[in-house]
Amino acid sequence: MKGVFAVLQATLVAVASAATVADNSAADRCPGYKASNVKTSAHGLTADLKLAGKACNAFSNDLEHLKLVVSYDTAERLHVQIVDTDEQVYQVPESVFPRPASGGADRKSSVLKFDYKSNPFSFSVSRTKTGEVLFDSSAASLVFESQYLRLRTRLPASPNLYGLGEHTDSMRLPTSGYTRTLWNLDNPGVGQNQNLYGSHPIYYDHREGSGTHGVFLLNSNGMDIRIDSDKDGHQYLEYNTIGGIFDFYFLAGPSPIEVSKQYAQVAGLPALTPYSGLGLHQCRWGYATIDEVAEVVANYSAAKIPLETMWTDIDYMEGRAVFSLDPKNFPLDKVQSLVKQLHDNTQKYVLMVDPAVAAKDYAPFHRGVDKNAFMMFKGDVYRGVVWPGPASYPDWFAENTTAYWNNEFAQFFAPDTGVDIDYLWIDMNEPSNFCEFPCDNPHRRRELGPSQQVVRSSLASREETLHKGLPGRDLLFPKYQIATQDGLLPNKTARPDLVHANGLTLYDTHNLYGTMMSSFSRAAMVARRPTKRPLVITRSTFAGAGTHVSHWLGDNVSTWEHYLWSIRGMLAFASLFQVPVVGSDVCGFGGDTTETLCARWAMLGAFQPFYRNHNAIGQRAQEFYRWPSVAAAARKAIDIRYRLLDYFYTALREQSASGAPCLNPMFFLYPADEATYGLDAQFFYGPSLLVAPVVGDERTTEASFYLPKDTFYDFYTHEKVVGEGKTVTRPDQKLDDLPLFLRGGTITPLRRASAMTTSKVREQDFELVVALDDEGAASGSLYLDDGESIDQHGKTTLINFAYKDGVLSGSGTFNYVTDSAISKVTVLGGSAANAKTSSSGEVKQALTGAFKIDMAKLMG
Repeated sequence: MKGVFAVLQATLVAVASAATVADNSAADRCPGYKASNVKTSAHGLTADLKLAGKACNAFSNDLEHLKLVVSYDTAERLHVQIVDTDEQVYQVPESVFPRPASGGADRKSSVLKFDYKSNPFSFSVSRTKTGEVLFDSSAASLVFESQYLRLRTRLPASPNLYGLGEHTDSMRLPTSGYTRTLWNLDNPGVGQNQNLYGSHPIYYDHREGSGTHGVFLLNSNGMDIRIDSDKDGHQYLEYNTIGGIFDFYFLAGPSPIEVSKQYAQVAGLPALTPYSGLGLHQCRWGYATIDEVAEVVANYSAAKIPLETMWTDIDYMEGRAVFSLDPKNFPLDKVQSLVKQLHDNTQKYVLMVDPAVAAKDYAPFHRGVDKNAFMMFKGDVYRGVVWPGPASYPDWFAENTTAYWNNEFAQFFAPDTGVDIDYLWIDMNEPSNFCEFPCDNPHRRRELGPSQQVVRSSLASREETLHKGLPGRDLLFPKYQIATQDGLLPNKTARPDLVHANGLTLYDTHNLYGTMMSSFSRAAMVARRPTKRPLVITRSTFAGAGTHVSHWLGDNVSTWEHYLWSIRGMLAFASLFQVPVVGSDVCGFGGDTTETLCARWAMLGAFQPFYRNHNAIGQRAQEFYRWPSVAAAARKAIDIRYRLLDYFYTALREQSASGAPCLNPMFFLYPADEATYGLDAQFFYGPSLLVAPVVGDERTTEASFYLPKDTFYDFYTHEKVVGEGKTVTRPDQKLDDLPLFLRGGTITPLRRASAMTTSKVREQDFELVVALDDEGAASGSLYLDDGESIDQHGKTTLINFAYKDGVLSGSGTFNYVTDSAISKVTVLGGSAANAKTSSSGEVKQALTGAFKIDMAKLMG
């Protein structure tokens, strides 16, 4: 949702200004470290690192003694850690980011090779087979201080780098004078060259001719990552963090898709969304009453635009306090009546929940205080200011917070006595705070009993101090100031010097707050519906968030720039960060959209995994039925999307099982084609469908896109299109036009008809579209389950299709019972010179077991 959207007017222009980047030249005088006591084994290496000269204390105190731990985790993954000898420095808790198994491979089997130099210490990672160096820290001396760490790696000239989100910059990152700052921030308007809502410290380095590798730094502290050239013209990437350790995972690839899959093994495989979560969602901040919400539902139905899920923003709350209903405008009986109406029509309902609980005289706050579930400050419950005014933030590390959060969900969302939501929206979880620092606990406090007056005792034993963070740090204004868009660490968030119940500080865990709310909220949703897969949409994320939740791209603006940027953000999260169900606020959140922009965005949004129309209070209404042209575009787009639901659900299931991305940037499928490396306005939706939207402005009526040297087929006409490695222009694109192409060599399952709800779509038969490659062959797959259960109890179907020599075959597992059958097969292309563009045949193939269909015979 918003941010402080009184700032709304400032977001109506795409902001491109960046915060000031700190001068870190003082670190150049640091002596680095010297390695000794090196011990090697088949599975890795350890060494002691000692400061190689006089401490420079560039931005804080140098740590004199470190240790190096190297592990060959798998044949394709190398793990390198540089930590303090006493292990007091903060490390990301395993409870938040579970570690993959370590040391399972050996040097002989690894495709990556670790080398080091002793004095000054540096290390490199290279490909075992070719010797190509992928990472080389000798570019600058290693700096490891109590509040500043620096490590620089050499890069090839003009590198192709991707990742380091969340941002709206080009997908292929700039390489000159560029800084990516990671410090989660409520940043309405999502401008370029700024830190946004999430932190994903992984980059992909794609090198023509030698492949792709990935580098993931597991560190949740604020950081600047600089990409630039030194005075001698040598390209580099440099980490500047204000805490934590160097905890690197090197991923060998060698293809971009393989790197993504390898990253999934580190960050965790993403959760599979419920099938109905792929339907159309409608929301608005500013639906003032439940009657207005119901009217929107009715209007979608009257316009014959399929609506799967209706949402309500903070308008439903009493005084904008979570876990409350406005008794006048959203009375419980009327809300329940609408929810029942939606459920009777197999539609869904969503409410939003912020983390901060109103610090006032109401039960959710009192229960949180009684449970010691909130962040504390100076012996009292900490208060910031968010939508309800003074509000307190759950401490996700406190012992009773799980029980507290689960109980609030169980009570407020109870089917009989509350609002029986189906899915969940969580927001403001960076965490956001409107109160200008220092904001020392605004307004009156509730008196606390002795048991709740928590004062953090000094930690003594090694077990108590292990990975908790060094004492004596400046947790508010560290000397090295990262380039956060709001200036200083405490600005617009809960103060970083807050201490969690387990002794960790928010200074270290700030970037984890949103992803921890995500896991707690998913667990609370499962607790109230134990057998059902929840869909939880979050704003703030950290690496690994996809294992729990999905993401929307935040408070964008109704401009053509943001329309384009939504593609970049979507591709980054789905293909690079392993958060596959992602999408933008379609038609834009802030500012007034236009008919043309909304129609184009309705078409584009249908090919974003999460498809929601949402905008801000005070802006022009933009439900799809508001303009005839937009309604027509939406109906056409949703018809295609819904017929493709099972195709895309199959891709999502594959990503949840193996990490193979459900969306692919062009270079993922054409890694040898240099012309694809910078493309971020076209993409593959699933493995076979190329989406090439109209990009430009109000006057643009042509679509220009690049077709690699490959065989394609127009999705609408089935015309064969031979890619020549050139840009193609399609003129005269109406508002409901969006070029789509099937890639040769693929088999795409579609439902034969769409419907008003996804449950009705699931009743339709299938058509298989067989797009032949130059050899006359094709393959594809189809996954079926009940669409909602967490445990399918083995009742799933996974069919692998193959077409060769005129015969279509299907094999696999067939344990999901469905009345839907394959009732049509369409073959596109052919090897014969006089082959028709497409041929179709009606069939009746049940999905109960393996089969073969002689298409040549069927079609004469």
